[in-house]
Amino acid sequence: MSALPVLYSFRRCPYAMRARLALAVSGQACELREVVLRNKPQGLLQASPKATVPVLVLADGQVLDQSLAIMRWALAQHDPARWLAPSEGTEADMLALIADCDGHFKQALDRCKYPSRYPEADASAAREHAVRWLQGLELRLTQHPFLYGDHAALADMAIAPFVRQFAGIDSTGWHAQPWQNLQAWLAKWQASSLFESVMHKLPAWVDGTEGVPFPPREDATH
Repeated sequence: MSALPVLYSFRRCPYAMRARLALAVSGQACELREVVLRNKPQGLLQASPKATVPVLVLADGQVLDQSLAIMRWALAQHDPARWLAPSEGTEADMLALIADCDGHFKQALDRCKYPSRYPEADASAAREHAVRWLQGLELRLTQHPFLYGDHAALADMAIAPFVRQFAGIDSTGWHAQPWQNLQAWLAKWQASSLFESVMHKLPAWVDGTEGVPFPPREDATH
C-alpha cells in the first residue's frame, strides 16, 4: 500500500477535476493514477467496484469514491483558501447548490452534449433547462464576484467543471449569451494557476506500476 493516498483520476472528467482541485489547494499530496475509462485497470476495480472516477484510497485503506467526499476530506485536513467558509451563505447552502448541479443541471448537460442519443424534444427541453439554471448563476454573480461572496469557495470549484463542459459544447453560442458575469467567472477560473496545475496531460497508469506524484504547487491557492 502506498504511503500516500492514491487517486484514480481521468483528466477531463469534471468529477475527477474537482477532486484534484481540492487536493491541490489543500496541499494533500497523493499518488495520481490516470486511467483510461474504456480499459479500466484492475487497481481501480478492486478499490471501488463502482469503477467510476475519482476514487481516493487513503493510506489506511479507506476508500472515498465520491468526488464531493474527496473534496470535503481534503479541505477538512487543510483549507487555506477558505473554501468551506464562504463570505456569504453557509456550507449547507453551497452543498444544496452543488446537489442541484449534480442532479438537474448534469442531466440537462448530458442531453445537450449528446443530443442524438435523445428524442429531439428532450434535447430541446434540456437546453432550455440548462440555460435557465445558468441564468441563476449569472444572477448570483451580479451580486458578488463568486457564487457565495467575495472569494472562491467549494461551490465555485465543484460547479465550474460542469459549466466548462457546457461552454465547450458551442463556444460561439456560449459567448453570445448575455452572461457577462458568468463568462468572466469561468474565464478567471480557467486562467488560474490552480486550474492549470491539475490539468497536465499524463500517460495512462498501468497496473503494477507507480503513479505520478501529485504535489500541490506553491501558488495553488491563488
